[in-house]
Amino acid sequence: MVSLVGSTGSSTFDSAIRLQDPTLVASILASAVDVTILMTAEGIICNDVMFSSELPRSLFAGWPGRSLSETVTVESRSKIEQLIGEAGNGLPRWRQVNHPLKGGMDIPISYSAVKAGPHGHIIAIGRDMSTVSQLQQRLLSAEQAVEQEYQRLRNSETRFRVLLQSATDAIMIVDARTGRVAETNPASSSLLGRSLKRIEGALMEDIFEAQDWASIKVALDGLRNTGKAEDIVLHPSKDAQQAVLSFSMFRQESTTYYLLRMVPHAIGLSAVVLPKAQSKVVKIISEMPDGFVVTDTDMKILTANASFLELVQLASEEQARGLSLETWLGRRGVDVGQMVTQLKDKGEIRNFHTIVRGQFGAIEDVEVSAVSVMEGEQPCFGFALHHVSRQAANNNKKQDQGLLRSVDEFTKLVGKVPLKELVRESTDIIERLCIEAALQMNGDNRAGAAEMLGLSRQSLYVKLHRYGIDDMGVPETQN
Repeated sequence: MVSLVGSTGSSTFDSAIRLQDPTLVASILASAVDVTILMTAEGIICNDVMFSSELPRSLFAGWPGRSLSETVTVESRSKIEQLIGEAGNGLPRWRQVNHPLKGGMDIPISYSAVKAGPHGHIIAIGRDMSTVSQLQQRLLSAEQAVEQEYQRLRNSETRFRVLLQSATDAIMIVDARTGRVAETNPASSSLLGRSLKRIEGALMEDIFEAQDWASIKVALDGLRNTGKAEDIVLHPSKDAQQAVLSFSMFRQESTTYYLLRMVPHAIGLSAVVLPKAQSKVVKIISEMPDGFVVTDTDMKILTANASFLELVQLASEEQARGLSLETWLGRRGVDVGQMVTQLKDKGEIRNFHTIVRGQFGAIEDVEVSAVSVMEGEQPCFGFALHHVSRQAANNNKKQDQGLLRSVDEFTKLVGKVPLKELVRESTDIIERLCIEAALQMNGDNRAGAAEMLGLSRQSLYVKLHRYGIDDMGVPETQN
């Protein structure tokens, strides 16, 4: 707006306005601003308000004859009084007031006022500040969103730090461009046998053994090209444990990072970092000739050693992890259920005779010993499988020979004894052999044998007495 005060402080544009017809002046000014109002010296609106077509017509309905202060919100009335009082000072100020609309919304307009004409009329000119107000509101909302996002990031970083420091797996975050360790946790120090100060900021090739570094570089090349990398078994140094190293990759702030996760080799990716003395025990279990497998209470495999993988004809532990042990162990629907029941009731199993079915159809006879561990964060079962196919084959051979002799004797009785009696006798022999086999497979546990044969315990006891098996010194295992 043109200044109302000249350089000499005497007659200026303000004086010119005072001498003109106020209606004419208001019409001229209306072309340059959004709102033009002609008022009396007391602030009463004289005639229709001139306003921009962008403003709603309903806002100005009924204004003529009213005081301008009655058209604004309560908190803006004092500004109207100041505006009228300053109209003749030659230095009018712009004051922003709010005009209420029906529906609860307000329209902000910034006014300045000058006197015009010989009778002291006042012309108030206004600028629509809705766009500026909206921009200010957006700016405020953006600032609040930035602050909330910053708070969320700080909370996320705090959670990340807590999880990293408390994680039992050894974790290292490595800058893919420089090959230096950006972040690590105390478990890495325990597993690698190095202090955290020697790991953080160090090059990967300086942390791992030379014989492992070549394999790690190949795995990282595959990770960059395909997004996947095979796990690597690390060769431990003097103060470190043998471990499995797995890889993943992510981007953050235009930088690529490798996420390296290490766990003891014997237990695999579901492990915790063990003290050095305990890690030796774990290493022995992983290399023992008998199969060893750990499952959760639903019989889902958590980890297994190489001997178990060989028994079930699998190439890697990852192929077995998460699947049910019943996939390979025991006669379906019978053996595993009995083992779970006994583990929950007694906490252990000794020399349970059953079979293992390989991935490609091979069947091996095994003896299973197991124990349940209900303490800790994740209750689990541990199974040791001893290969007994040769012994089982010899026992089966003896049973088959005895059965063949019985069949040969029966054929000699044909014609001498009625067929009905021969069938009854042969049925008794087969039934006795099945009962003895079930008792042997269940470690003389009569409840387990009855379940396997589909008999009630009482029916089994009757048959044991009938065939004299209970008189042969067979002990009954209590459940």
